[in-house]
Amino acid sequence: MIGRAYRFHGYGSLRYVYKSGQTVRGPHMSLRYSVNKKRQNYRLAVVVSKKVNKSAVARNRIRRRIYEAFRTMEWADKPCDLVITVFQATVEEMPVVELQKEVSSLVQQAKLD
Repeated sequence: MIGRAYRFHGYGSLRYVYKSGQTVRGPHMSLRYSVNKKRQNYRLAVVVSKKVNKSAVARNRIRRRIYEAFRTMEWADKPCDLVITVFQATVEEMPVVELQKEVSSLVQQAKLD
């Protein structure tokens, strides 16, 4: 799990990323990002809607798995805001190595590493 300093706080900060951020898309999830020069490190949010899975337990499991994959990933800690949106329920049972590959490929596509 990533630390509190690396998470979003409040809806207003997410609104800016949705409004002015750029998007890269993978087969199971997408990454919306925006460079934020006002911060010293990144912020990350993972969005899993009820359309993906009705169970809150399953949605939280997906969210925790992506946070952990991102935490263990090797990348340069740049000041940017990141929002990962999951749109496939198969992420819940995807192997860890495959999940880490997909998250790292999204970051590479965004040219953030």
